[in-house]
Amino acid sequence: MIAILDYGSGNLRSAEQALVQTGYQVEVTSDYQRCLEASALVVPGVGAFEHCMAGLRRVRGDELIRQRLELERPTLGICVGLQVLFARSSESPETSGVGIFDGGVERLPAKVVPHMGWNIVDNNPKSELFTGIEGERFYFVHSYAALHSGAEGNFLPSWSEYGAKFIAALEFGSLSATQFHPEKSGAVGLKFLTNWTKKIAA
Repeated sequence: MIAILDYGSGNLRSAEQALVQTGYQVEVTSDYQRCLEASALVVPGVGAFEHCMAGLRRVRGDELIRQRLELERPTLGICVGLQVLFARSSESPETSGVGIFDGGVERLPAKVVPHMGWNIVDNNPKSELFTGIEGERFYFVHSYAALHSGAEGNFLPSWSEYGAKFIAALEFGSLSATQFHPEKSGAVGLKFLTNWTKKIAA
């Protein structure tokens, strides 16, 4: 079963509808134990960093992410679900992130924000999530990102660019995350999610 963490943020139904197409049973829940024991977990995120972190902490989602990583159980963060994995964000300097990775999230240095629409992802050649996907466009909606100059960690990054180079996706053992919305990226997004579900059986 794939659990989608309901903590008051994210496109829950869009994510649910996309993941159902991978052939797995999908459940939207805020129950800690259900999410911990699920074969895979999705942590969506939309809105302000501070709001998302408050919602996560309310359902112990920060603990959940850390514990699933220790147990090597597949977890996927989407949009702000990627940003919260870092230690901090300039959007809410007083709010600590989950802190899986050092460094922070910064406002995109572009003339127009948010970055909204389709953009090419330069996938890492070692990536498992982008198997069979190369030079494709994914759907983005965000004003902040983990920039090339500030993101720190021994994760495997894939990149995109809008005003500056930023992390479009990352892979770190059983933990994966995307700045783009695979659930809103059509056929290529479904291919990406299908690749991610292969971690369930790994």
